[in-house]
Amino acid sequence: MNYTLHQLQVFLKVTQTQSITKASEELHLTQPAVSIQLRNFQDQFDIPLTEVVGRKLFITDFGKEIAIAAERILNEVNAINFKTLAYKGQLTGRLKLSVVSTGKYIIPYFLTDFLKQHKGIELILDVTNKAKVLESLENNEVDFSLVSVLPDNLQIEKEELMLNKLFLVGNKQEVYLNNNYEKDILGNLPMIYREQGSGTRRIMEKFIEENHLPIQKKMELTSNEAVKQAVVAGLGYSIMPLIGLKNELLNNDLQIIPVKGFPIISTWHLIWVKGKNFSPVAQALLNYIRQEKDRIIAEKFRWFEQY
Repeated sequence: MNYTLHQLQVFLKVTQTQSITKASEELHLTQPAVSIQLRNFQDQFDIPLTEVVGRKLFITDFGKEIAIAAERILNEVNAINFKTLAYKGQLTGRLKLSVVSTGKYIIPYFLTDFLKQHKGIELILDVTNKAKVLESLENNEVDFSLVSVLPDNLQIEKEELMLNKLFLVGNKQEVYLNNNYEKDILGNLPMIYREQGSGTRRIMEKFIEENHLPIQKKMELTSNEAVKQAVVAGLGYSIMPLIGLKNELLNNDLQIIPVKGFPIISTWHLIWVKGKNFSPVAQALLNYIRQEKDRIIAEKFRWFEQY
Protein backbone atom coordinates (compact mmCIF):
# COMPACT_ATOMS: atom_id res chain seq x y z
CA MET A 1 0.00 0.00 0.00
CA ASN A 2 1.17 3.49 -0.79
CA TYR A 3 -1.43 5.88 0.60
CA THR A 4 -0.47 9.42 1.63
CA LEU A 5 -1.20 11.46 4.71
CA HIS A 6 -3.29 13.74 2.53
CA GLN A 7 -5.45 10.81 1.44
CA LEU A 8 -5.91 9.80 5.07
CA GLN A 9 -6.96 13.33 5.93
CA VAL A 10 -9.45 13.51 3.06
CA PHE A 11 -10.92 10.08 3.83
CA LEU A 12 -11.28 10.90 7.52
CA LYS A 13 -13.08 14.15 6.73
CA VAL A 14 -15.43 12.35 4.34
CA THR A 15 -16.30 9.81 7.05
CA GLN A 16 -16.92 12.61 9.56
CA THR A 17 -19.18 14.64 7.27
CA GLN A 18 -20.56 11.72 5.21
CA SER A 19 -20.53 14.12 2.30
CA ILE A 20 -17.97 14.91 -0.39
CA THR A 21 -19.45 18.41 -0.69
CA LYS A 22 -19.13 19.16 3.03
CA ALA A 23 -15.69 17.55 3.19
CA SER A 24 -14.48 19.74 0.33
CA GLU A 25 -15.79 22.86 2.06
CA GLU A 26 -14.12 22.05 5.37
CA LEU A 27 -10.84 21.08 3.69
CA HIS A 28 -10.98 24.10 1.34
CA LEU A 29 -10.65 21.81 -1.69
CA THR A 30 -12.77 21.40 -4.80
CA GLN A 31 -15.24 18.52 -4.92
CA PRO A 32 -13.37 16.86 -7.82
CA ALA A 33 -10.12 17.02 -5.81
CA VAL A 34 -11.77 15.27 -2.86
CA SER A 35 -13.36 12.67 -5.13
CA ILE A 36 -10.00 11.89 -6.78
CA GLN A 37 -8.21 11.50 -3.45
CA LEU A 38 -11.02 9.29 -2.15
CA ARG A 39 -10.91 7.11 -5.27
CA ASN A 40 -7.10 6.79 -5.13
CA PHE A 41 -7.34 5.77 -1.48
CA GLN A 42 -10.09 3.25 -2.22
CA ASP A 43 -8.00 1.70 -5.04
CA GLN A 44 -5.57 0.41 -2.41
CA PHE A 45 -8.23 -1.76 -0.75
CA ASP A 46 -10.13 -4.76 -2.09
CA ILE A 47 -13.02 -4.08 0.30
CA PRO A 48 -15.30 -1.04 -0.24
CA LEU A 49 -14.78 1.86 2.17
CA THR A 50 -17.94 3.71 1.13
CA GLU A 51 -21.16 3.03 -0.74
CA VAL A 52 -23.81 5.24 -2.30
CA VAL A 53 -27.47 4.40 -1.72
CA GLY A 54 -30.10 6.67 -3.21
CA ARG A 55 -27.49 9.39 -3.90
CA LYS A 56 -26.49 9.38 -0.22
CA LEU A 57 -22.96 8.44 0.84
CA PHE A 58 -22.54 5.80 3.54
CA ILE A 59 -19.39 4.51 5.24
CA THR A 60 -19.07 0.74 5.32
CA ASP A 61 -18.12 -1.12 8.50
CA PHE A 62 -14.67 -1.70 7.03
CA GLY A 63 -14.45 1.99 6.15
CA LYS A 64 -15.30 2.95 9.73
CA GLU A 65 -12.44 0.79 11.02
CA ILE A 66 -10.04 2.37 8.53
CA ALA A 67 -11.25 5.83 9.60
CA ILE A 68 -10.38 5.04 13.23
CA ALA A 69 -6.89 3.94 12.18
CA ALA A 70 -6.52 7.04 9.95
CA GLU A 71 -7.42 9.35 12.83
CA ARG A 72 -4.90 7.60 15.08
CA ILE A 73 -2.15 7.98 12.46
CA LEU A 74 -2.92 11.66 11.86
CA ASN A 75 -2.95 12.35 15.60
CA GLU A 76 0.49 10.76 15.92
CA VAL A 77 1.80 12.84 13.01
CA ASN A 78 0.43 16.00 14.62
CA ALA A 79 2.06 15.03 17.91
CA ILE A 80 5.42 14.68 16.16
CA ASN A 81 5.00 18.09 14.55
CA PHE A 82 4.01 19.70 17.85
CA LYS A 83 6.96 18.14 19.69
CA THR A 84 9.37 19.33 17.02
CA LEU A 85 8.11 22.89 17.25
CA ALA A 86 8.02 22.77 21.05
CA TYR A 87 11.66 21.64 21.05
CA LYS A 88 12.43 24.80 19.09
CA GLY A 89 10.72 26.88 21.80
CA GLN A 90 7.52 27.61 19.89
CA LEU A 91 4.01 27.51 21.38
CA THR A 92 2.33 24.46 19.89
CA GLY A 93 -0.84 22.40 20.18
CA ARG A 94 -4.46 22.35 19.12
CA LEU A 95 -6.92 25.12 19.79
CA LYS A 96 -10.57 24.05 19.61
CA LEU A 97 -13.45 26.52 19.41
CA SER A 98 -17.16 26.18 18.73
CA VAL A 99 -18.88 29.28 17.39
CA VAL A 100 -22.53 30.12 16.77
CA SER A 101 -23.19 30.72 13.08
CA THR A 102 -23.26 34.51 13.22
CA GLY A 103 -20.01 34.46 15.18
CA LYS A 104 -18.16 33.56 11.99
CA TYR A 105 -18.23 37.28 11.15
CA ILE A 106 -16.36 38.05 14.39
CA ILE A 107 -14.04 35.32 15.61
CA PRO A 108 -11.54 35.32 12.69
CA TYR A 109 -10.49 38.88 13.55
CA PHE A 110 -9.67 37.85 17.13
CA LEU A 111 -7.59 34.88 15.94
CA THR A 112 -5.65 36.03 12.87
CA ASP A 113 -2.71 37.87 14.45
CA PHE A 114 -2.49 35.36 17.29
CA LEU A 115 -2.14 32.45 14.88
CA LYS A 116 0.39 34.36 12.79
CA GLN A 117 2.50 34.84 15.92
CA HIS A 118 2.29 31.15 16.83
CA LYS A 119 2.55 29.08 13.66
CA GLY A 120 2.74 25.83 15.64
CA ILE A 121 -0.92 26.07 16.67
CA GLU A 122 -3.52 24.03 14.82
CA LEU A 123 -6.98 25.62 14.87
CA ILE A 124 -10.13 23.50 14.89
CA LEU A 125 -13.15 25.78 14.48
CA ASP A 126 -16.71 24.45 14.46
CA VAL A 127 -19.37 26.90 13.27
CA THR A 128 -22.85 25.66 14.16
CA ASN A 129 -26.04 26.62 16.01
CA LYS A 130 -26.20 27.54 19.68
CA ALA A 131 -27.54 24.20 20.89
CA LYS A 132 -24.62 22.28 19.36
CA VAL A 133 -22.13 24.88 20.54
CA LEU A 134 -23.24 24.43 24.14
CA GLU A 135 -23.29 20.66 23.76
CA SER A 136 -19.65 20.63 22.68
CA LEU A 137 -18.78 22.96 25.56
CA GLU A 138 -20.60 20.85 28.14
CA ASN A 139 -18.89 17.69 26.83
CA ASN A 140 -15.50 19.40 27.20
CA GLU A 141 -14.80 18.94 23.50
CA VAL A 142 -13.61 22.53 23.00
CA ASP A 143 -11.48 25.10 24.79
CA PHE A 144 -13.84 28.03 24.21
CA SER A 145 -17.20 28.84 22.68
CA LEU A 146 -18.44 32.11 21.22
CA VAL A 147 -22.07 33.02 21.94
CA SER A 148 -24.28 36.08 22.07
CA VAL A 149 -26.76 34.54 24.53
CA LEU A 150 -25.29 33.05 27.71
CA PRO A 151 -26.48 29.56 28.69
CA ASP A 152 -28.93 29.21 31.58
CA ASN A 153 -28.06 25.76 32.90
CA LEU A 154 -24.32 25.53 32.50
CA GLN A 155 -21.68 26.81 34.91
CA ILE A 156 -19.32 28.93 32.87
CA GLU A 157 -16.75 31.67 33.01
CA LYS A 158 -16.66 34.33 30.34
CA GLU A 159 -14.74 37.10 28.65
CA GLU A 160 -16.71 39.91 27.01
CA LEU A 161 -15.71 40.64 23.43
CA MET A 162 -18.04 43.23 21.87
CA LEU A 163 -21.63 44.35 21.51
CA ASN A 164 -24.14 42.55 19.33
CA LYS A 165 -26.81 44.75 17.72
CA LEU A 166 -29.94 43.36 16.11
CA PHE A 167 -32.22 45.34 13.78
CA LEU A 168 -35.44 44.78 11.88
CA VAL A 169 -34.40 44.44 8.24
CA GLY A 170 -36.14 44.14 4.88
CA ASN A 171 -35.17 44.45 1.25
CA LYS A 172 -35.33 47.69 -0.73
CA GLN A 173 -38.67 47.12 -2.47
CA GLU A 174 -40.67 49.03 0.13
CA VAL A 175 -40.02 52.63 1.16
CA TYR A 176 -40.18 53.45 4.87
CA LEU A 177 -40.37 57.21 5.33
CA ASN A 178 -41.02 57.32 9.07
CA ASN A 179 -37.86 57.60 11.15
CA ASN A 180 -39.32 55.94 14.23
CA TYR A 181 -42.05 53.35 13.67
CA GLU A 182 -43.99 51.87 16.56
CA LYS A 183 -43.17 48.28 17.51
CA ASP A 184 -46.55 47.02 16.34
CA ILE A 185 -45.38 47.44 12.74
CA LEU A 186 -43.93 43.95 13.17
CA GLY A 187 -47.46 42.57 13.33
CA ASN A 188 -48.05 43.64 9.74
CA LEU A 189 -44.91 42.05 8.32
CA PRO A 190 -44.29 38.41 7.33
CA MET A 191 -41.43 37.40 9.63
CA ILE A 192 -38.66 34.93 8.88
CA TYR A 193 -37.28 33.01 11.85
CA ARG A 194 -34.09 31.11 12.53
CA GLU A 195 -34.42 27.48 13.67
CA GLN A 196 -35.06 26.34 17.24
CA GLY A 197 -31.82 26.42 19.23
CA SER A 198 -30.54 29.59 17.54
CA GLY A 199 -29.39 32.42 19.80
CA THR A 200 -30.70 34.98 17.31
CA ARG A 201 -34.13 33.35 17.41
CA ARG A 202 -34.12 33.42 21.19
CA ILE A 203 -33.38 37.16 21.25
CA MET A 204 -36.05 37.75 18.59
CA GLU A 205 -38.72 35.74 20.42
CA LYS A 206 -37.93 37.41 23.74
CA PHE A 207 -38.44 40.86 22.19
CA ILE A 208 -41.74 39.77 20.59
CA GLU A 209 -43.04 38.20 23.80
CA GLU A 210 -42.06 41.13 26.03
CA ASN A 211 -43.87 43.55 23.72
CA HIS A 212 -46.93 41.28 23.18
CA LEU A 213 -46.65 41.53 19.40
CA PRO A 214 -48.93 39.41 17.16
CA ILE A 215 -46.47 38.09 14.58
CA GLN A 216 -47.07 36.56 11.15
CA LYS A 217 -44.49 33.76 11.07
CA LYS A 218 -43.75 33.33 7.39
CA MET A 219 -41.03 30.67 7.46
CA GLU A 220 -38.19 29.12 9.45
CA LEU A 221 -34.67 28.70 8.04
CA THR A 222 -31.61 26.97 9.40
CA SER A 223 -28.83 29.52 8.91
CA ASN A 224 -28.22 33.23 9.08
CA GLU A 225 -27.18 33.24 5.43
CA ALA A 226 -30.42 31.55 4.37
CA VAL A 227 -32.48 34.09 6.29
CA LYS A 228 -30.51 36.96 4.79
CA GLN A 229 -30.97 35.73 1.22
CA ALA A 230 -34.68 35.18 1.81
CA VAL A 231 -35.04 38.77 3.03
CA VAL A 232 -33.04 40.11 0.08
CA ALA A 233 -35.34 38.16 -2.26
CA GLY A 234 -38.40 39.78 -0.70
CA LEU A 235 -39.82 36.70 1.02
CA GLY A 236 -40.24 38.52 4.31
CA TYR A 237 -38.56 40.45 7.12
CA SER A 238 -36.41 39.41 10.02
CA ILE A 239 -34.61 40.62 13.12
CA MET A 240 -30.95 40.06 12.36
CA PRO A 241 -27.51 40.78 13.87
CA LEU A 242 -25.88 43.80 12.28
CA ILE A 243 -22.49 42.06 12.23
CA GLY A 244 -23.52 39.84 9.30
CA LEU A 245 -25.16 42.56 7.20
CA LYS A 246 -22.25 44.83 6.27
CA ASN A 247 -22.01 44.00 2.57
CA GLU A 248 -25.78 43.87 2.00
CA LEU A 249 -26.23 47.31 3.59
CA LEU A 250 -23.35 48.82 1.62
CA ASN A 251 -24.72 47.33 -1.60
CA ASN A 252 -28.26 48.54 -0.84
CA ASP A 253 -29.64 45.01 -0.94
CA LEU A 254 -31.11 45.44 2.55
CA GLN A 255 -32.40 48.29 4.65
CA ILE A 256 -32.72 48.76 8.39
CA ILE A 257 -36.29 49.72 9.27
CA PRO A 258 -36.24 52.25 12.13
CA VAL A 259 -38.46 50.94 14.93
CA LYS A 260 -38.74 52.03 18.55
CA GLY A 261 -36.83 49.69 20.86
CA PHE A 262 -34.18 48.87 18.26
CA PRO A 263 -31.43 47.99 18.09
CA ILE A 264 -31.77 45.07 20.47
CA ILE A 265 -28.47 44.87 22.31
CA SER A 266 -26.71 41.75 23.55
CA THR A 267 -23.02 40.96 24.03
CA TRP A 268 -20.67 38.55 22.34
CA HIS A 269 -18.87 36.46 24.94
CA LEU A 270 -16.06 33.95 24.78
CA ILE A 271 -17.10 31.32 27.34
CA TRP A 272 -15.61 28.18 28.89
CA VAL A 273 -16.64 25.63 31.48
CA LYS A 274 -16.07 26.85 35.02
CA GLY A 275 -12.91 25.39 36.53
CA LYS A 276 -11.48 24.27 33.18
CA ASN A 277 -7.75 23.56 33.15
CA PHE A 278 -6.41 25.45 30.17
CA SER A 279 -3.71 24.10 27.90
CA PRO A 280 -0.80 26.52 27.31
CA VAL A 281 -2.30 27.34 23.90
CA ALA A 282 -5.77 28.12 25.31
CA GLN A 283 -4.32 30.25 28.11
CA ALA A 284 -2.17 32.15 25.62
CA LEU A 285 -5.22 32.93 23.46
CA LEU A 286 -7.20 34.17 26.45
CA ASN A 287 -4.32 36.41 27.52
CA TYR A 288 -3.99 37.72 23.97
CA ILE A 289 -7.70 38.55 23.67
CA ARG A 290 -7.72 40.35 27.01
CA GLN A 291 -4.77 42.47 25.92
CA GLU A 292 -5.74 43.12 22.30
CA LYS A 293 -9.55 43.09 22.02
CA ASP A 294 -9.95 46.88 22.25
CA ARG A 295 -7.42 47.38 19.45
CA ILE A 296 -9.06 44.71 17.29
CA ILE A 297 -12.53 46.22 17.74
CA ALA A 298 -11.23 49.72 16.93
CA GLU A 299 -9.43 48.51 13.79
CA LYS A 300 -11.81 45.92 12.38
CA PHE A 301 -15.27 46.98 13.53
CA ARG A 302 -15.24 50.77 13.21
CA TRP A 303 -18.11 50.54 10.66
CA PHE A 304 -20.25 48.90 13.35
CA GLU A 305 -20.53 52.18 15.27
CA GLN A 306 -22.36 53.93 12.39
CA TYR A 307 -25.60 52.10 13.18
